[in-house]
Amino acid sequence: MIVKPHGGTLIQRVMSEKERSAILSCQEQFVSLEIDEEKAIEIQNIANGVFSPLQGFMNQEDCREVIQHSRLASGHAWTLPIVLAVDDKQAKKIAKNETIILKNREAAVASMRVEDIYTWNSEEYAKNVYGTIDEKHPGVLGLKALGKYFIGGTINFLSDPISNFPEFYLTPRETRVLFKEKNWETVVGFQTRNVSHLGHEYVQKTAQSIVDGLFINPVIGKKKPGDFSDQVILDSYKVLIDQYYVKERTVMSILQTEMRYAGPKEAIFHAIVRKNFGCSHFIVGRDHAGVGSYYHPFAAQKIFDHFPDLGITPMFFMSFFFCKKCNSIANDKTCPHPQSDHIDFAGKIIREKLVNHQIPPEAMMRKEVAEEILKHGNPFVE
Repeated sequence: MIVKPHGGTLIQRVMSEKERSAILSCQEQFVSLEIDEEKAIEIQNIANGVFSPLQGFMNQEDCREVIQHSRLASGHAWTLPIVLAVDDKQAKKIAKNETIILKNREAAVASMRVEDIYTWNSEEYAKNVYGTIDEKHPGVLGLKALGKYFIGGTINFLSDPISNFPEFYLTPRETRVLFKEKNWETVVGFQTRNVSHLGHEYVQKTAQSIVDGLFINPVIGKKKPGDFSDQVILDSYKVLIDQYYVKERTVMSILQTEMRYAGPKEAIFHAIVRKNFGCSHFIVGRDHAGVGSYYHPFAAQKIFDHFPDLGITPMFFMSFFFCKKCNSIANDKTCPHPQSDHIDFAGKIIREKLVNHQIPPEAMMRKEVAEEILKHGNPFVE
């Protein structure tokens, strides 16, 4: 039996062609609000159940509960606000209990029944979600650009599927069908915003060995400068899976969302999303969704102690390395040799090699993966 979605029901807010045509034919009657591409993707995630049990953008009660207690008003675990911000001018155009049209580049993305219009406290948001009010943190900095008001309400998705990588795009409904066809009852999800080195491969295959299937789910969307680009991540993983993974036990599909760099709070959010895709287990490694030194390296693992009702089993991996004496990847529990024999999977070293168009050491990264990355002139987000 595949794990149930968060909240018990996989939300579907995608309109039928008939319903869509009916709304679009009279859309000029409604107030319209322009949104960016990231927000359009967020709406699609709500509509397809990626963010179940949410049916729209959070109202004030849900937003307050999430910020203060990491729970929805219903009591379900939830750690990141999913909100729609507007400025003073936009807020004056909108009234409670009316329907508005959300557009991206003049194309209708969704209709929304406005249930709430409310102000929010950016310092409280930053402190409780990101654990800091330091504007050098990319998530905190992003709050400065948001309008004074949030509007909450149920959405209806009116657009065709939005994806720059349709080859790798699957909805939770589709992944659940796929897992069932493969007779996978236990599935481990792996979150990544990076290309894969041997340490990642070790973690994935170790977890894969005790479940029915591995679901590699890279984050595709807005990232900070210096992160690997979406195309590079997908191309490098495709090479790795083609040559080194058991294809019958491995699926890769993208998660289209922006990185928030919220560390432990984002780790819980990522686990909930993978539960909605049909995963029974979720890999949580060192410094999950972290940035700089804002979070303890294993804070994203410890936070799961506070969510025993999450409904997905976290799989924790500590530090690991390549041991020259063992001639294999190992960790402190399996390797008796001194640190002088260890080669850490240092992202800095791998990055420096790639920047200089060099292949990283074979103890760190597959040669085929590195060669695929180097086909791209600049593999990083600028």
